[in-house]
Amino acid sequence: QVQLVESGGGLVQPGGSLRLSCAASGFTLDSYSIGWFRQAPGREREGVSCISKSYSTIYYADSVKGRFAISRDNAKNTVYLQMNSLKPGDTAVYYCATVGLNLTAQTMCLLGVVDTWGQGAQVTVSS
Repeated sequence: QVQLVESGGGLVQPGGSLRLSCAASGFTLDSYSIGWFRQAPGREREGVSCISKSYSTIYYADSVKGRFAISRDNAKNTVYLQMNSLKPGDTAVYYCATVGLNLTAQTMCLLGVVDTWGQGAQVTVSS
């Protein structure tokens, strides 16, 4: 069974950090482009950060550049999103996602081209 399971969400104060993890089962992440998306209440889902299957491109939304970092550990079949200097505007449900197509990271994130979604992890930034 193909599955993505996120963990690491929670409540954090402004300026704090969290690391989200996304563990894959039933398939090998190394053969897929991977991304993190988020959806805040009343807003459309947006691509936060994506990394291409070939590792050749990485995309970050302007709102998170310099604060968030995506990485993948193929040995653990897991992708991470390190989030630093968190702001209340980062509050959302965060989803990891994969696609088997050979897309650029920007295309995956901006167009939301996805095969499989995780169940989501709530991140709340509040004092």
